[in-house]
Amino acid sequence: MKRSIGSAVGSIRQPRRGLGTVSSVTSPGQQLPVFRPDEIVTRTLAWYAEHARDLPWRRPGVTPWAVLVSEFMLQQTPVERVRGPWAAWLDRWPSPEALAAAPAGAAVRAWGRLGYPRRALRLHAAAVVICEQFGGRVPADRESLLSLPGGGSYTAAAVASFAYGRRDVVLDTNVRRVVNRVVLGSAHPPAAAGRLEVAVAERLVPLEPPRAARWAVASMELGALVCRARDPRCAECPVREDCAWHLAGCPPSPGPPRRGQAYTGTDRQCRGALLAVLRRADEAVTADELAQAWPQSDQRDRALDSLVSDGLAVAVGDRWALPG
Repeated sequence: MKRSIGSAVGSIRQPRRGLGTVSSVTSPGQQLPVFRPDEIVTRTLAWYAEHARDLPWRRPGVTPWAVLVSEFMLQQTPVERVRGPWAAWLDRWPSPEALAAAPAGAAVRAWGRLGYPRRALRLHAAAVVICEQFGGRVPADRESLLSLPGGGSYTAAAVASFAYGRRDVVLDTNVRRVVNRVVLGSAHPPAAAGRLEVAVAERLVPLEPPRAARWAVASMELGALVCRARDPRCAECPVREDCAWHLAGCPPSPGPPRRGQAYTGTDRQCRGALLAVLRRADEAVTADELAQAWPQSDQRDRALDSLVSDGLAVAVGDRWALPG
């Protein structure tokens, strides 16, 4: 069974919730910093009420399926690149049943240029599981959400919170940056959330489910618009008076500066070029057609083998196509 954020927090002794400061032992050698969770939450919610973006998957009446689709698409993809594909996807497949009835290759084709196309296969597989095991309804409980293909801890928490208004710890990159800066005083979160970070995040979540769900989306928005990875807008931050990192003078992270991932000339770019050929074609394509998209044979063969291994391409005799 996958270990969830909630189960990790459950092993940590939590302080009683009050309006004052917090300090509690999380494990030997670790102690929660002193901070004001209720003040941070209240200020963030007030800011969100005025500054929230009008994102279609946040609007009233959006179905749990539409929320799930948005969460798959938003993984490692900027919001503005998702708006159009999300709307087009739901026009075509407004329910899990509609997508499950389509070939997996149709999902890959419709994914377009969102990147990381394995997400399309996982979303298609999730739709099949939802239909076969949950009567065509996106489940609301954590364990069932975790059982979906591609349904990791973050996605399960996000769907439970955003689609069903449940209390959960929603930790995406933006929320983690807010938690690390405001409470832990770190410029950037580490690669994986540790016990202390998770304990702080849990402590910030209000007890009332509607307020907790509001905090989840508000803290995410604060990280996206104000507490940005680069050029944070501290002067506009509603919690700067409580921000440990700001009060410390915004020290940089220790170690060498972070660098973005290279793309040009990589196997990932090669995979994308080959997959674009398969998406455009109505029938299986020849090896020569793939060679025109990427002339370097060794890298092309390696990328094509990886597409087949990931289920994104299939051999049809001596030709290649999207999965059926």
